[in-house]
Amino acid sequence: MTSLGKGITAACLGSILEARGLTISMIKLDPYINVDPGTMSPFQHGEVFVTHDGTETDLDLGHYERFVRTETGRNSNFTTGRIYESVIGKERRGEYLGATVQVIPHITDEIKESVRRGAGDADICLVEIGGTVGDIESLPFLEAIRQMGIEMGHDRAVYVHLTLVPFIRTSSEIKTKPTQHSVKELRSIGIQPAILVCRSEQPLPIDERKKIALFTNVPEKAVISAYDADDLYKIPAMMHEQGLDQIVADQLRLGLPPADLSEWQRIVEAKKNPESEVDIAMVGKYVDLRDAYISLSEALLHGGIHTGTRVNIHYIEAQQIEDHGTACLEEMDGIVVPGGFGDRGIEGKIKAVRYARESGTPSLGICLGMQVAVIEAARNLAGLENAMSSEFDKNSPHPVVGLITEWQDASGDTEMRSEQSDLGGTMRLGGQDIHLRDDSLAANVYGRSTIVERHRHRYEVNNTYRDRLEAAGLRVSGVSVDDLVEMVELPDHPWFLASQFHPEFTSNPRDGHPLFKGFILAARRRHEGEEPIAAEA
Repeated sequence: MTSLGKGITAACLGSILEARGLTISMIKLDPYINVDPGTMSPFQHGEVFVTHDGTETDLDLGHYERFVRTETGRNSNFTTGRIYESVIGKERRGEYLGATVQVIPHITDEIKESVRRGAGDADICLVEIGGTVGDIESLPFLEAIRQMGIEMGHDRAVYVHLTLVPFIRTSSEIKTKPTQHSVKELRSIGIQPAILVCRSEQPLPIDERKKIALFTNVPEKAVISAYDADDLYKIPAMMHEQGLDQIVADQLRLGLPPADLSEWQRIVEAKKNPESEVDIAMVGKYVDLRDAYISLSEALLHGGIHTGTRVNIHYIEAQQIEDHGTACLEEMDGIVVPGGFGDRGIEGKIKAVRYARESGTPSLGICLGMQVAVIEAARNLAGLENAMSSEFDKNSPHPVVGLITEWQDASGDTEMRSEQSDLGGTMRLGGQDIHLRDDSLAANVYGRSTIVERHRHRYEVNNTYRDRLEAAGLRVSGVSVDDLVEMVELPDHPWFLASQFHPEFTSNPRDGHPLFKGFILAARRRHEGEEPIAAEA
């Protein structure tokens, strides 16, 4: 069932199996017809996660990379649209030798081939199928995995079904019927789940587990209770304690060493016992939909884990600042201005940046957050009246941010784009080298002069304004190999950094990320009445 936590469940299972010595690959199959989520509204899909190889993917891949030490990429996320695009391309090229192209076998064969490609040479490949059992859209994917179970043998394929066990408060009843019907639906198309992961508010009582087992033809020990956890990073231990990983190992006839979950225990303890706390304002455009900023929110929490700090994130709608001013920022220890598209709330973001600059509040801008920092500096430091991004005002007298038309990708090839390019093909995407200025806050925070970070944007700082902006006090502290602006900072500010790239995509709870550690440390020092020290990051 959708939005219940399939991605978290898959990622946590992957983390336990990895802790038992296996190499893991992870794939998300999405039933929607969009080729990728890149052109979808955040309100439709939540965050678009970007991989190192420059693929716009489902947000669950972010969970995979946070929980499992595997790097996802183009072969880790396949949509119905992408599958059909590939099949139609083959048909047009005559690769089917004039055959009638059908869902079975051609679409299902393409899905199976995609899974094999994504699995690579890993010991275990975890494949998550999006959507809800019973939806017409997901049927080709379910048929494909049914076929794979037969072809590979059931000692090489395990079906795990995530299902909802609701609690009806008015009658104080736990209802197992949705699970029974969901499994019945799967069995009707030839799939018998080996394991049920039952999402519920509270741990499932033994009687309900027995009942579910009886009606679904699943052993009682394989009915796993996935109840609401107060900390995401407790879930691997929760699942391990119920033997989820051992059931998978037994099904696949794998003799594995015990799981070492000490890293996850340390993370949970660090979150439970902070030395201090900070209040961070996230001034965004989609704050009613937390999934739109999930990687960023987690990265801030990772910064807290690695600095002994409890991070309280306050989600503030940029439009609110636009309409009512910056009073809501006065009690904050740090301000984050994240990315986004479209002109709604832009002036609110600019006001938030100005407040951070003038008040000395530690500030971190990401993607659009860096662009509005440049616009704010252009207007209020450099005196460029009505400076703006051409994304929002094509007639601005000072387009300090404009559409990027060419850049060098990770392989060294030059990419070209124009206003007429397909919307899905106008992005600068993926991991790219960034050179940091030696005497900068950025270099102090990262502790090195060259870094690799992931990008997702169309617009860039207009280089013709760089000299005027730097003369006014905005320092360009990071540039790409082809001299595009990657980072800016304010030398006279306690801690003010903004990046064109998305550092949140490479943060994970075990290692953290230097930029978020540095930002949270700076916010903590402000909270405690001390001067931020960049080098401590």
